[in-house]
Order: sequence, then structure tokens, then C-alpha cells
Amino acid sequence: MVPQSEYAGPLQLTSSGLTYRVLTMKILEVDAKTLLSNHSLDIPEGSVVTSPMEAFAAADYLSRPVVLKAQIPSSGRMKAGGVRFAQTPDEAKREADILLHNTIRGFPVTNILLEEKLSINSEVFLGITYDNDRRTGVVLGSVSGGIDVEQSDTIARSEFTPQLPTPDFIGRQIAVQLGYEGKDLITLSGIITLLVTCFIESDALLLEINPIIMTSDGRWVIADVHIELDDDALFRQKELLEHVPYSNDIALQTSEFEKLAKEIDSKDHRGVAGRLVAFDGNLGILMGGGGASMAIFDAVLNAGLKPANYCEIGGNPSVNKVKELTKLIIQQPTVDKLAVIMNVVSNTRTDLVARGVIKGILELGLKPQDIITVFRIPGSWEQEGYAILDHYNVRYFGRETSIDEAVDSIKCRY
Repeated sequence: MVPQSEYAGPLQLTSSGLTYRVLTMKILEVDAKTLLSNHSLDIPEGSVVTSPMEAFAAADYLSRPVVLKAQIPSSGRMKAGGVRFAQTPDEAKREADILLHNTIRGFPVTNILLEEKLSINSEVFLGITYDNDRRTGVVLGSVSGGIDVEQSDTIARSEFTPQLPTPDFIGRQIAVQLGYEGKDLITLSGIITLLVTCFIESDALLLEINPIIMTSDGRWVIADVHIELDDDALFRQKELLEHVPYSNDIALQTSEFEKLAKEIDSKDHRGVAGRLVAFDGNLGILMGGGGASMAIFDAVLNAGLKPANYCEIGGNPSVNKVKELTKLIIQQPTVDKLAVIMNVVSNTRTDLVARGVIKGILELGLKPQDIITVFRIPGSWEQEGYAILDHYNVRYFGRETSIDEAVDSIKCRY
């Protein structure tokens, strides 16, 4: 129902099934529930366990059936086997042992959230995100919670302006559309309003409750929650980040490819050459930052090509920075071609990018005309850049060729 951002950065490009991390920080369920509890929202009783014996002790303390949930920065845990149930402490010990020896959606399981199994009277799915087309915040709701809620035909919707304090009518609109009335309407409305407040205060891009449960004794309890924060707003969320230790541990885990890219960027203050994420495709990509990079990446996927990486460059990076970045991308084991594509540039010089790319390829002992499948960076100092490309017989396009057309030309060459 809500587009899933798996770029745990992590964004998910559904046209190809690729999952990549760019603009969000995922908050693990255990930390997300702590945040919501601090907003006076009810969460199940439980604790984090890291061994089978800890699971036995925790289940024995609760003295009731429990659910064990792998703490990984990915959705779809239930279908992937990351959620298990136990009736007794011995069963909890056995199920924890299975989880802790498992890798789910590419993430090894090291922490398990063990909670009381709730007695369900009714359930509601809630999602809070931004509608980019309408440029507004939006709350979505459904009485069909569960793992396939996105396929539900009955979706409640209420738009909001991301400003505090949160108006009470937002929660009421959703509760009424979902058919609640009386005491339940008042309670659910208040919960939704608190969730929107939490969403705004934490600079979240996505907050999902799947589901919130009304228990047999009348409590409304957050059974499962998924929160993604805007990376670019983390500088003003220092207090929040102090209360999400498990999520911080995951966020600090970066690949060797990402570490090397950050080193290249940090060694030279000129321009930006960052946000590199590796995939398993064969087409290396150097592309402009911001919205243009997303448009270029979409064009690559729509053309049926397989990208080896996501990256952003801009702000007139130096020749050396572009050179080192080019070498890093080309040296990935799956890469056999390189596409260099940006929108019309003004503060980035075409000739400096061309020189950096060519130098990087030559230092690897390769021929530029064999590696560069397309070069499209029209704008500042373009004629000087094209002269460099002509010297090495590299094919390039100017502003008369659209990004989509330039990408389509790659497909033709393949």
C-alpha cells in the first residue's frame, strides 16, 4: 500500500526488483516501539534476546505464549521465516536457536525481539508517508491488517500538512472511514494523531503500523511497526538517535565499496562524489546527483539494463576525485561497461569529468572507447570536454539527446 523504501537505505525500485539504500535510515522494530512508547502508545511486553537461553528465560518470565521476531532492517519478515511462535519456554529456546543460525533477506540474525503473543479482537493497518504527487503528508488505513495489506481494496485516506501541533481531525477522518464509532472511534483517533505527531517530530519518511491490535481486553497495542527516517535530517535528531541503539549498529554497517567511496570523497573537498551503493549488475554508472540521478537510474532500469552501482556526483568535483571514483566502479568484478550521464550542468565542468573518467580508465590499463558505452554531460565547458572524448574515440551525446535516448543507445550497443 505504501511504497517500500528498502534502501536501508536504504529505496526499492519495483520495476526491476532491485533494492538499494540511498536516503533513509531504517529504525528496527525494537527501537521503533521504544520511540512510540515514549509517545504514550501501548506496546507488547517483551525484551531483546541474543541466545537460546536468554529466549528461554524471557519466555519463562512472561509465562504465556510468545512471538519471536528477527530484528533486521527489512520488511516481509513473516514470509521470509523471520517471525516464529512458541507456547512454552522450551519451544522459545528452540525457535530462537533456529533464528540465530539464519540469514533473512541477506541479514544475519543477531537480535530477536521476544514478546507476548497478543489475543486479537480486531486489527487495523496504518501507514504514514508523503504523497509526492500531491506534495502533502498522508495517512492510509485499512481494517485488513497482515502481511498482504497492500492488496486490500478498502483503503482509508487523510492528508495532512507536516506541521505541529497535529490537528485532531486527521485521526478522526481515518477512524470514521474505517467504520469505528463511539469509544473505539475516540481512542483510535487519538492514537492516529499521536502517530502523525511522532512521524513529523522524528523527520520520518515512512511510519507503518502493521497492525495495531485491539486485544480481547480492549487495549489498543502496536503489534508491529516500521519507521524510516530522512538521512538528510538526522543532524537534528541527535536525541532520537541516542535512543535507537540497535538501529545505529545496523546503520553503521557499510560495505567495503561504500567505505572506499567515502574515503575518496573525504580526501578532497571539491565537489561531491558520494552515496555509492553496489549491486550485482554489469553496467557501472557515473551520474548527476539529486533528482537527476534518480531519473537516470529509472531510465536504466526501464531499459532493462542491469546497473552495477548507484552514485551521485556534482558540485564540480576535481579530476582526481572523478578518476578515483571511476576506478572504484570499474574494478567491481561484475562491471564491463561504464555510462557517464548527467543533466545539463552549470556548476560542474564537463571537461573535468571527462578528463577524470579517461584518466581512471587509462590507469587501469584499459581503453576508454571499450569501457565507456555512453557519455552525456552537456553544459559548462562542454566543447572542451567533447574534444577530450574525441581524442579517445569515445561516443558522447549533447543536450539535443534526452537522458532516455542516451540510455536507450546503451541497450542497442548491448
